[in-house]
Amino acid sequence: MVYEGKRLVSCHCFFLLTAKFCWILTLMQRTYGQEYAHSIRLDGDIILGGLFPVHAKGDRGVPCGELKKEKGIHRLEAMLYAIDQINKDPDLLANITLGVRILDTCSRDTYALEQSLTFVQALIEKDGSDVKCANGDPPIFTKPDKISGVIGAAASSVSIMVANILRLFKIPQISYASTAPELSDNTRYDFFSRVVPPDSYQAQAMVDIVTALGWNYVSTLASEGNYGESGVEAFTQISREIGGVCIAQSLKIPREPRPGEFEKIIKRLLETPNARAVIMFANEDDIRRILEAAKKANQSGHFLWIGSDSWGSKISPVQHQEEIAEGAVTILPKRTSIDGFDRYFRSRTLANNRRNVWFAEFWEENFGCKLGSHGKRNSNIKKCTGLERIARDSAYEQEGKVQFVIDAVYSMAYALHNMHKDLCPGYIGLCPRMSTIDGKELLTYIRAVNFNGSAGTPVIFNENGDAPGRYDIFQYQINNKSTEYKIIGHWTNQLHLNMYIQTTTLTVSMSLSASVSLGMLYMPKVYIIIFHPEQNVQKRKRSFKAVVTAATMQSKLTQKGNDRPNGEVKTELCESLETNTSSTKTTYVSYSNQAN
Repeated sequence: MVYEGKRLVSCHCFFLLTAKFCWILTLMQRTYGQEYAHSIRLDGDIILGGLFPVHAKGDRGVPCGELKKEKGIHRLEAMLYAIDQINKDPDLLANITLGVRILDTCSRDTYALEQSLTFVQALIEKDGSDVKCANGDPPIFTKPDKISGVIGAAASSVSIMVANILRLFKIPQISYASTAPELSDNTRYDFFSRVVPPDSYQAQAMVDIVTALGWNYVSTLASEGNYGESGVEAFTQISREIGGVCIAQSLKIPREPRPGEFEKIIKRLLETPNARAVIMFANEDDIRRILEAAKKANQSGHFLWIGSDSWGSKISPVQHQEEIAEGAVTILPKRTSIDGFDRYFRSRTLANNRRNVWFAEFWEENFGCKLGSHGKRNSNIKKCTGLERIARDSAYEQEGKVQFVIDAVYSMAYALHNMHKDLCPGYIGLCPRMSTIDGKELLTYIRAVNFNGSAGTPVIFNENGDAPGRYDIFQYQINNKSTEYKIIGHWTNQLHLNMYIQTTTLTVSMSLSASVSLGMLYMPKVYIIIFHPEQNVQKRKRSFKAVVTAATMQSKLTQKGNDRPNGEVKTELCESLETNTSSTKTTYVSYSNQAN
């Protein structure tokens, strides 16, 4: 027997198809009564679910931790903004209102799974035949919202967990941030789509960068989990297929690192001193702690970091360790700041944004104040006046995935719009054929959408539900004591780098190949990476080919059978390179541009 609200309900599982459904129903009943307090709920003719990491993971058994202002609040507000825009648009879903049910995943896959069961409640019939209330009357069950589609989640591990449940009930899902290659498996995640490209494209871009820069000996570093491990696996696979890139070490950062773990990883990377380039598929916190450990080891200027989109152009991983990060090349899906969202978000106040149940918490966090006696902050903090304004009284910069959240919502809206045109021609509002949305049919319309997204670029999906790969390539630079992520190229199926590579004897400004272009960056200071220090000698001039071309040695990449500690793997070729390569340190330097 279990309680549902204040009613005693008998949970008979014999009518369910499998024991899995009984487990689902039990979890749903356990979280019943909390969902309304911890969710945003807007009524509409069609209801979309939303999954956002409003809070970080909690510690010591607590499911939820501190508020995530940008990744949580900015993103969920982007969904609300998109819903508002669609509901006001007379040409998109005319006379049909979209509603939402937005839940907090607390950045934890298991917690997100429990929360997302809210989305399938309406699709599980409750058997109340053996249930009686205290007065003998039959129970009255509250009818839950029917969720037609889900926007989210953010982390790949969360999307994987949720996708396994949603597919059972044929509810389409569109993620705005999950990039794990595993999610491209259309046999396992057939109801999953995403408006961001999978890491397999990102891995190809990173291999192209490494090859273009002439590196043939690198190490890889991954955070344990779907994102990190599958990203490195894709990089390794592609580098072996094209040849010319040898993996010296493949190291893994444990999900729950022990004290000293990051210092140990830096020590391991230094065991192969000639493999100075480190390919990183790691989460934001792990990146920060790796850089911190490198700083403690006094290795400023030694490592040449290549960071995935989890690093991108973020400030937090490099804060207080700028010199260690200097010169890092990072990658990020091509994106644009949405001006309409900026105007919307800056106008949000406590008075006009009561629909967001987490906004008061955001207000306290954002302005460093306390809201009356119910505020979450301690009593020594100043009281909020309610007259504070975002961007005027606090720093504000649009979170990087806002564009993709908006595109995900519009993808769902355009799919529903096209579905309505086909199933309800000339009908005002929802016709009987769409009174209950067929998830499998909606999925077909989602995969067929083709429209210009919020950044002006086409939003389309391939047969696996993946978006095309479009990336900007950044380099983290320090210029006159100021720091910035400078765009040095882009990747759209092929790589285009705009870099100025210079040694004391050679200046290069020419085309590498049909797919890689090199050109001068016009800026006060130009960043130079010298990959073969033995070539940077006054008495020897080396050809362009000798500087930037890596040998293709795919046939020699014979994998050794024995794995080494901490996930490290070496190949015979790598060991040969390690022993034969000159021990002279590669240098990362900068030169003043003569054309100031």
